Amino acid sequence: MRLLAISDLHLASAHNREALQELPEHPDDWLIVAGDVAERLEVNHWALGLLAQRFGRVVWVPGNHDLWTVGRDGPDAARGVERYERLVEIARSHGVITPEDPFPDWPGALPDGVRRLVIVPLFLLYDYSFRPQDVALSDVVTWADEAHNVCADEIHLAPDPFSTRPDWCRARLDETRHRLARELPEDAHTVLVNHWPLRRDLIRIPRVPRFTPWCGTTATEDWHRRYRAHAVVSGHLHTRRTDVVDGTRFEEVSLGYPRQWDRTRGAAEYLRLVV
Repeated sequence: MRLLAISDLHLASAHNREALQELPEHPDDWLIVAGDVAERLEVNHWALGLLAQRFGRVVWVPGNHDLWTVGRDGPDAARGVERYERLVEIARSHGVITPEDPFPDWPGALPDGVRRLVIVPLFLLYDYSFRPQDVALSDVVTWADEAHNVCADEIHLAPDPFSTRPDWCRARLDETRHRLARELPEDAHTVLVNHWPLRRDLIRIPRVPRFTPWCGTTATEDWHRRYRAHAVVSGHLHTRRTDVVDGTRFEEVSLGYPRQWDRTRGAAEYLRLVV
């Protein structure tokens, strides 16, 4: 029994959809899906249903592309919190664990030194605090636009009913801190799962160096220590890698766009082993 992870499936691409359909069955394994499944709700529905059929259990968190408002009418016109709630409903309809559900205990073999392991799916967003210190919050978009690095979230990711995405981020941080303090067992280690990286120093994107403000929040820099993380799983960057900080593994598990992975290997080769 294994805990596997992948993110950034970007199923708007036909090549990526074909690769997902070719995934073999893993009835004894659990799968973490760390966001950016697709922009359309119907594609999220299809993909999470397929994965729920092929894996013993699926744990999902949303990414920014999942939260985009891409339609003028119908379900895809949902904005902000309403859209997130619709994604949660879709996931739950397939028995998929979401950030709104009780944190599941890992039922498989435990790593050395770990007596209890809890999987913690997070939805935290970003607040532009990964920007350089000399760039004012009000200047972030202008600064990034000088290098053509502005994230499309500025057009597609609505924060409604919050005034701004940082406001929504702060609300999610507060709610999550309170919930972890209330529900996380004191004797448990964790696998923290968030679409956006929890630490700025793990962001290495030289082709889009001014994209960092859309990559997370400094409020989570110490969460791997605070919540006794055995591993931290994230995506968003499309830079598959493993880093170790303070003895904690940080796994960036993106698949990415078709040009960013080897289609001859199949998507199964990009499933990252977490436990």
